[in-house]
Amino acid sequence: MAQYDVVIIGGGPGGYNAAIRAGQLGMKVACVEGRGVLGGTCLNVGCMPSKALLHASEMFTAAKGEFATLGIEVEPKLNLLQMMKQKDDSVTALTKGIEFLFKKNKVDYVRGWGRIAGPGKVVVKGEDGAESTLEAKNIVIATGSEPMPLPGVTVDQKRIVDSTGALSLPEVPKSLVVIGAGIIGLELGSVWRRLGAEVTVVEFLPRICPGMDEETAKTFQRSLTKQGFKFELGAKVTGAKAGKSGVELTVEPVEGGETRTLKADYVLVAIGRRTFTKDLGLDTVGIVPDKRGVIETDHFKTSAAGVWAIGDVIHGPMLAHKAEEDAVACIELIAGKAGHVDYNLVPSVVYTAPEVAWVGKTEEQLKADGVEYKVGKFPFTANSRAKINHETDGFAKVLADARTDRILGVHMVGPQVGEMIGEYCVAMAFAAASEDVARVCHPHPTRSEAGRQAAMGVEGWTMQA
Repeated sequence: MAQYDVVIIGGGPGGYNAAIRAGQLGMKVACVEGRGVLGGTCLNVGCMPSKALLHASEMFTAAKGEFATLGIEVEPKLNLLQMMKQKDDSVTALTKGIEFLFKKNKVDYVRGWGRIAGPGKVVVKGEDGAESTLEAKNIVIATGSEPMPLPGVTVDQKRIVDSTGALSLPEVPKSLVVIGAGIIGLELGSVWRRLGAEVTVVEFLPRICPGMDEETAKTFQRSLTKQGFKFELGAKVTGAKAGKSGVELTVEPVEGGETRTLKADYVLVAIGRRTFTKDLGLDTVGIVPDKRGVIETDHFKTSAAGVWAIGDVIHGPMLAHKAEEDAVACIELIAGKAGHVDYNLVPSVVYTAPEVAWVGKTEEQLKADGVEYKVGKFPFTANSRAKINHETDGFAKVLADARTDRILGVHMVGPQVGEMIGEYCVAMAFAAASEDVARVCHPHPTRSEAGRQAAMGVEGWTMQA
């Protein structure tokens, strides 16, 4: 029976970062993963392949229309097979990179499905069905999440797909219905819209992207509508019938009304994700998840001695970078060091074009909490770099405490704002005031100046180009 300081169940962003950090701290560590490759959902069927397709489809759109404006005349032809191949090649390279880091940090990569079999024991079922047992002083649960199913709509990964299936459609649909107006649905919908599909988004709520700052969401929706998206908000899907050539959906208004039928070549179900703890053996150590499947923790400690949990299986946003922060903090606590994650400073990004990025509180949250705040806002139409690049949709907005000027939230919609939000994460981590950012010199001409100008706008001294 192999003995370890730490055994981690799950090889996604939480799991592999935890394993690497444990190795760096000199622990004997094993990471158990049943997918057959490391990286979890994010690397294999989530963040990374979707970004590969988002980038490629943006280039295709630019070549079709935007290049001519720049004096570049081309007639692009879509090679979907090659687009999918470059996506897959990128993913393969990344998974091999994690395996290299495991070897470098002396992490044992154990292939197979792991389950807890009592205190300090993890049983691994390999690909050949054989079982082995690992002994561990500490067990870390990092099994992530899976797509949320929708009653009445059966995902067959042929005509009705989830986010995994939407990454590998065999053809560009003439029509695609996306159920759910969240980040995943809008990102994948935008890929296929750029490649030629007519995309209709059906959302139960009366707005897109719940949790996003409302003004930002409205601006984002207008931009997507200009690109050809159609939105049916306040609508629910009650059934789906898939055939050889397409899908028929029954849709009705949430507030009551006539049921309609929507027809599409493909349907993407993207209503969110749920924790993945199936057959994990939690009962063998007395862990009882809540009704949503979330494992309760106190600084990553579960109710069972020596068992820890991180990432999507605990409270907090289901984001890869949040899982990575959990991983490092958890392992450092196991090692007797200080480990902490400030969940108020976990940023979110929608990698469409334009991108959307935010961190901290929304205006709606501040109003609900009774916090007096000031707003500074700067449009990309007034940003020099955005102008010369013909990418002027959106704005940067800074929310600051009216009394102390401390930055409480930042919301951006515009070109590559996902690369800009990190500056504000750092600023807020050090309790910066809006004036602190406003008085820091930024390079010109860059999009980052829009973030600075928004901070200047809190006190009313924005200088538009």
